[in-house]
Amino acid sequence: MTIKFKRLSKQAIIPQYAHSGDAGLDLFSCENYILKPGERHTFHLGFALEIPQNYVGLIWDKGSLPFRAGVHTLAGVADSGYRGEYVIILINLGNKPYAIERGDKIAQLLIQPIINVKVKEVKTLSKTARGEGRMGSTGRK
Repeated sequence: MTIKFKRLSKQAIIPQYAHSGDAGLDLFSCENYILKPGERHTFHLGFALEIPQNYVGLIWDKGSLPFRAGVHTLAGVADSGYRGEYVIILINLGNKPYAIERGDKIAQLLIQPIINVKVKEVKTLSKTARGEGRMGSTGRK
């Protein structure tokens, strides 16, 4: 599959896999910014993509950012019909400012097939062992 890339800024870096077999394409910052604790910031990536119909781009954390600094991505679905500039919203959940420099990897993009479903309203759902148990319903161990 080929994903078309349109550069909107000279600072844009084409998304790329770091290693053969990686699930996500690395996404890179176009700007220098210090993300303060509790702050969220929209990072413009300087490009647009053309994702084929029946596929979606899912934007996920880079593993090292949450591990090192508590920095996470917010909102990450890129539909195939979207042709605008890609942006990444990051939030610093850590307790120290975190410096992001132009060219830093700040998120990853997974391209996945989608399945469109029909939603049908019913009065009852089938029974399962879990039932209506929420988080923690299986116990601590």
